[in-house]
This record gives sequence, C-alpha cells and structure tokens, in this order.
Amino acid sequence: MKRYKVFNFDFDGRAEILNQEIPDTWEQSVRANWLENKQKIQEGLISEFGSINCFQKIKDFSEIGSDQPSLIAFHNNFMKQVSYAYSFGSYYPALTGACSLGERILNHLVLRLRDYFKDTAEYQKVYRKKSFDNWDLAINTLEAWDILLPEAAEQFRELKDIRNKSIHFNPEVDLNYKDSALQAILQIKKIIKIQFSGFGTQPWYIDGTKGACFVRKSFEDNPFVKEIVLPNCYKVGHLHKLERERNGWRVFDEHEYADIEITDDQFRELIENPTKYDASNNLIE
Repeated sequence: MKRYKVFNFDFDGRAEILNQEIPDTWEQSVRANWLENKQKIQEGLISEFGSINCFQKIKDFSEIGSDQPSLIAFHNNFMKQVSYAYSFGSYYPALTGACSLGERILNHLVLRLRDYFKDTAEYQKVYRKKSFDNWDLAINTLEAWDILLPEAAEQFRELKDIRNKSIHFNPEVDLNYKDSALQAILQIKKIIKIQFSGFGTQPWYIDGTKGACFVRKSFEDNPFVKEIVLPNCYKVGHLHKLERERNGWRVFDEHEYADIEITDDQFRELIENPTKYDASNNLIE
C-alpha cells in the first residue's frame, strides 16, 4: 500500500522574493511584510557577498532567479558555487563552471546507470570509458536509454552550444562573457528543473498529489528513479505524519497497513481523503 515520497531536496527562493513586484494596491500590512522580507534578504546578501558593489551583487543574484526544489544529487553544491560566482561578479568563472557542471552531470548519469543497459548497442560505446567530453555521445546514449526526458536532452544540446562557443577559444567571449554566463546558468537551471525536480510533473511522479511528490509504483525499478530519486525518499502510507525538526523533517508512520497492492490512483485518493479510510484501506462510514 505504501509509496515513496520525496523528502530530501534543495531550495533557495530568495531571488523570487526579491523579484516580486509589490503594487500599491496591496493591503498595507501585506506590503509592509513583503518589503520587510526583501530588506532582510538584501541585508543577508550584503553580509554574504560583502558590501563592495553590493547593489550590483544583489541585482545579479536576482537576475539568475530562484533555485527550484531539486533532488539531492551530484549537482547541488556545484550549482550553488556557480550561482555565487555570478552573484559575486566572477562572470567568466561562472560561465565555465556552468558549462563544466553540465558535462559533469552527463558523466555522472552515464557512469552511474550504464550497467543497467549492458544489452544495448549504446553500452558498447561507453562501457570502457571513465569520463566523457563528447556531449553528443553522452546525450544520445542517455536519450536512447530513456534516462533523459526529451526536453532535458534538448536543453543539454543548447548548453553544449554555449559551452563550445565559450570554452573553445573565441575572442567574442571577451565582450559578452556576462551575458553568456547568465545564459549558461539559466540553461542548466532549466535542466535541473526538468530532470531533477523534487516537485513536478515528471512521469515518475503520481499526478495530483498535494504538497509533495510520490513515486509511481511502475517507476520504482526505473534506473534513474532507483539511483537518483528513491535515495531522497521515504516509503510511507497514507496515514504518515511529519514533524519539523532543526535539520529537516522527521517521519512518523507506525501504522500497520494491509499487505495489499493498490493502484497509484487509489493511493492518491487515500492521500486526498485520509480520514475516509483506515490503515487497511477500508472505508470509514
């Protein structure tokens, strides 16, 4: 009866708050609250990045937007460093960092998941290698294995073009490295949102569950889900409870659920109406 629920993810929504327009038509108390939140974030960023050129740093931090809730994987720490480099004004390191991170993600996915595909033609092209600098080989392989979602593969190819223009010697980079850095960062953020989101419409999540994502039963053995998604999940029933702790959430789920199989639609119904059913999935009159 249980399903895997996403609990571990990374999220920074400060830029979204900074970019929020506060119209005069809002209620005064609401406007005051938003303005106070913005001021606190700005003060925090000045403390974090330093006071020199602080307004440009705040502008740059806002420019790259908020991070979407992202599964804890092999990109989170480096993505933060890339974003911080851009916010600090180190645009060329941010540019090269974003491009390198894209290549690193592709490498991680191929190396981590290739043993699941030993019977494929693509495996013969990648099984001996310890790293990949040929983006087309990595993208095409992951696409053939149905690891990358189609839109993620498309975004990787666009990032590859930015990478080739920026990393290979090109005098034009001296003139537009800030714009290229912003473009690369936004591009890799799209990839993370599409492929690594902890909350979204990815095919491995049950549609329509409120407040969190649960993994579809049919995807539990999917290589990407098994290696990347499930390590960030707890397996819970519809009567589980959460308690906020200092370092995250604590899960309570000591109910003795019936040992029966239910569909994802039935599980969603249990989540939406937990008081209508007992732990054995019996309707409570």
